[in-house]
Order: sequence, then C-alpha cells, then structure tokens
Amino acid sequence: MPDNSADYEDPDDLSGDADDDDPDTQQGLIWNLLLLINPGDDETALRQFNAYREAAGEVESDGDGWLWTLKDAIDWTSGFYVDGGDSEALIGAINELAARWNLRLDWGGDVDDEDFLAAHDTASLLAVAYDRLREYGYSIWCWDTGGEDRSGWMALSRDDEDMQRLAAILGIDLRPGSDPF
Repeated sequence: MPDNSADYEDPDDLSGDADDDDPDTQQGLIWNLLLLINPGDDETALRQFNAYREAAGEVESDGDGWLWTLKDAIDWTSGFYVDGGDSEALIGAINELAARWNLRLDWGGDVDDEDFLAAHDTASLLAVAYDRLREYGYSIWCWDTGGEDRSGWMALSRDDEDMQRLAAILGIDLRPGSDPF
C-alpha cells in the first residue's frame, strides 16, 4: 500500500492551539468572551462586538491594546473601569452590571454614607460584590490594568472555568473579584 499519510493533518496540529497573530482567531475568542459576559443576551454581545471591531480597525492591536479597545466597547453595560480609589464609582458600576440581571447587592452598609465609603477601599468592595454575586450564580472578574484602576466584568459562575481558560488563551491576567489586583 502506498504511504499517503502526508495527505492528512498531523494529529499534533489538531490540539486547538491558535495562531496568536491570526486576527480572525483572536476575534473569535473575543466573541466567545462577549458571549460569556452577556449570558443570554446575544444582541448586546453582537452590538459590542461590532463596536469593538470598528474601533479595533482604527488602532494598533499590539500587546494588550485590544483589551483596552474591548473595555471601551463594553464599559457600563457588560464591564466596568473605575479609578482604584473611587469606591462610589465602583459601587455604581457594579450595581449597574447587576441591574441587567435584576439583582440588587447588599454592600453591608449604606452606600450613600460618606463614612461607609471612606471605610471601604475598592478591593474590599470587590470582595463583597464577589461574595454577593455568587449567591445569585454570578462571578465578578477583574483584569490587571497595570495600575491602581479597577476593571472587569460579570459572568455566570457556572462559566468560571471557561472564563479562566479563555482569559489564559487571550493573555488576559484575570482574577476573581475576591482577589483583585
């Protein structure tokens, strides 16, 4: 029999490892991320994906630049980005995300009270949000902004492993809100 093994793909090449430089592959991964942070809301995911693609065409995609472009596409709908010292803004952003799913978080005090805000930094508030959202089957995730600012998104807790795997493939330094950067 003739050896025709060269006509078939090498099984080692079928591992699913994507070429990191392939924009179509990266866009596919970003689409999957948008589906995770917009569970059951494909319309919003599509709108954000289109906004991302439009903006991504205008900027360089070197390094983590794509993540900053994505941040702008999802901000205040499916994601948050706030100053690391602004507890009030963080509470507002997370409350906005939670409201999409008809959730109301108990922050453990009066969020309108200046003393409460002064007593809680954004890291401790993210931990509270993480715990409260878990009660409803959601997780809050934070990605490393490289500074003191806080940025992240919400997803269903049942998708935690998928979120971690996808973040690793995309090169996002991602942590649960219980352990923010």
